[in-house]
Amino acid sequence: MKPSVVTSEPNGHFCDDCAVRGAAVCSSLDAAELREFEHLGRRVHFDSGETVFSEEDITTSFYNVLEGVMRLYKLLPDGRRQIVGFALPGDFLGMNLSGRHNFSADAIGVVNVCQFPRGPFGRFTEERPQLLRRINELAVRELSQARDHMVLLGRRSADEKVATFLLGWRERLVALKGPSDMVALPMSRQDIADYLGLTIETVSRTFTKLERLGVIEIIHGGISLLDPARVEAIAAA
Repeated sequence: MKPSVVTSEPNGHFCDDCAVRGAAVCSSLDAAELREFEHLGRRVHFDSGETVFSEEDITTSFYNVLEGVMRLYKLLPDGRRQIVGFALPGDFLGMNLSGRHNFSADAIGVVNVCQFPRGPFGRFTEERPQLLRRINELAVRELSQARDHMVLLGRRSADEKVATFLLGWRERLVALKGPSDMVALPMSRQDIADYLGLTIETVSRTFTKLERLGVIEIIHGGISLLDPARVEAIAAA
């Protein structure tokens, strides 16, 4: 199944109603630059489970996530999957030095993106240092998240890993949507396991244990943080 594509028309002004523009790569552009920028891209819709791009494919496009969550993963030589991250609205994907995607991305639920062809996007950025600075900021943030993930996969207990994941995910959602004790978890328990380097059984047992301790409540579509301070203490143990 091919993703459905919605292409920006000359008077469409898709950027005008973009809910994530303040957090996105285009936040550094003025009104005139934004008008030119939006004609570079097109809006693309992906249904749940559809592939956005695949590891080792030649990079022909960059992607700005507008809506939904994407699963980012690598396949190990033995066929196992290692999830390296989850992309949220405002995240910018596809930039790399090799010219090939270094991980795969697919949709968790419905995902909408702005897709920009690599060549025109590169030419657009050449004379706009503020856009290059914004791209560098996002790259540094991505590198920091990758380092944090490496630490998370190290010698930490299952309780510490799950608690750290919940706090980190909550922090990202708060930055996007504002404070809330409800933490939406659109990804599956298997996704969380593949991200933390655990089995799905261990993740499920840990969620149940945290609920039994009274620090979280498992609800439909996520969890409610009943005692954030204790979750922080578990993560820092």
